[in-house]
Amino acid sequence: MKQFWRRGEPFIWATGLSLSAIICMTVILIAVVVINGMTVFWPYKLVEFTLSGGEKYLGEISRSEKEDGILTKIQLKIGNRDLYSLDFKWFDQGEINSQKYPVKAIALERMEYGNFYGYLQSIKIPGQLSSASSSNYANITSLKKALESLEPLQHKKEALEEDITDINFEVERLHHKLAGLRYKKIPEHDRRIQALLLEEASLQTQFNKIVSKNQAIENQLHQYTAIFRSADNREITIKLHEIVRAYEPNAMSLLEKTGHYFSKIVELFLDDPRESNTEGGLFPAIFGTISLVFLMSLLSFPLGVIAGIYLREYAKEGLLVQTVRIAVNNLAGIPSIVYGIFGLGFFVYGIGGNLDQLFFPERLPTPTFGTGGILWASLTLGLLTVPVVIVATEEALGAITPGIREGSLALGSTKFQTLLRLLLPMASPGILTGFILAMARAAGEVAPLMITGVVKLAPSLPLDGQFPFVHFDRKFMHLGFHIYDIGFQSPNVEAAKPMVYVTTLLLILIVLSMCSVAIHLRNKMRTRYAISDV
Repeated sequence: MKQFWRRGEPFIWATGLSLSAIICMTVILIAVVVINGMTVFWPYKLVEFTLSGGEKYLGEISRSEKEDGILTKIQLKIGNRDLYSLDFKWFDQGEINSQKYPVKAIALERMEYGNFYGYLQSIKIPGQLSSASSSNYANITSLKKALESLEPLQHKKEALEEDITDINFEVERLHHKLAGLRYKKIPEHDRRIQALLLEEASLQTQFNKIVSKNQAIENQLHQYTAIFRSADNREITIKLHEIVRAYEPNAMSLLEKTGHYFSKIVELFLDDPRESNTEGGLFPAIFGTISLVFLMSLLSFPLGVIAGIYLREYAKEGLLVQTVRIAVNNLAGIPSIVYGIFGLGFFVYGIGGNLDQLFFPERLPTPTFGTGGILWASLTLGLLTVPVVIVATEEALGAITPGIREGSLALGSTKFQTLLRLLLPMASPGILTGFILAMARAAGEVAPLMITGVVKLAPSLPLDGQFPFVHFDRKFMHLGFHIYDIGFQSPNVEAAKPMVYVTTLLLILIVLSMCSVAIHLRNKMRTRYAISDV
């Protein structure tokens, strides 16, 4: 027994058990996220409950509870928020008199008020009689045709809204020029100011015409309506342009359900969010997350590698270098919110405020760079991850056999040539390991972003077609903050829960994808620059 303890076998077993527990917990966590995230978009059947009191409810079964193996409660997603003021309702199994799966039941995804579950009564199209039919297939077909007939009008409306956005951008640019001239005390009768005022008047005329056209199309769209009936026989009129998608889940084949599922996946990647971010797509958040990590990498990776090279290869050992190493190691363990506060004070109010004073004084007190934006958030995360890259670079360079350095120098190479052609290639796998860890940590950080530029909904992307095309001063969306927002700040937690799982799964996939690319590069470098091959 004494030899057993001396050899340290209990600690080996404890380490193995701890690793096994961590792996199991990670697998379980990922499995829960994957199962709940992958099944959100599947069109489940609609069930109609008839209660003992005669009330009827139609919706999707979302959860159930059992006691001693016996079903006791069922949670139904009843939708129809504009009728019931709630999305979910619990039913005791004893109060359910009967249940059926009506083939004629229709599910609508709307721009507002969540899903609607009910039955189509009639469709009203300008210039046509109201269409109604006892055949549900004819009803859903006519509804889809009516929705398709609206697409040209909706495309026109979207094009006009883009024109309005462009004009607003040009007007804002003119206002900045006017503010700059007036800041320089240029008199109002100066030809430069008058030319800008004439251009502004022309843009205002164009704006009014486009707004009038847009309003006319809006009024035309309002005339396309449909009347639906809920399970409790209440009628509701819904404008067709507010309907995103209409389908009959109880009548759909497996192929149709699969097509519906993939159409929702495409919407997730390409569309903007709606319904307080609980529905729709996540394109702005995906774009913001990838852009943030990319900008952060441009700062942290070169800076961290250069700092690590200097500390390992060039700095003379002494009190100062030891102090710097201790500081770097300690910085790697500081809570991220502290970096956020530093970024707010140093980057946003410090550098950003001074940039506004120097280059944009005419816009003050409205800040340009003196407020949160993707640039300051990226720099803050870059500082957060730099210590990890520095430590990894130092360790990777320190692991190289000293004989390689000595042999290179003995053959006449300079120190810089040895570093550039031998040491860095051989240390690159270890350096990339540190970069992978830094990138994975930065992609999931939320606390620093909340005070340096992330927002619930960003009206414009940091990258667009308007000059100068890259807008570092703009605020942005982030998948991590999106999870926090809809998961903990949403007034309707049950309705937001599916999107929480979807966003979490998407964030995990993005991190895994980026890390997989980095790991592939690391493995190629490890194979190419293995010490045994030198």
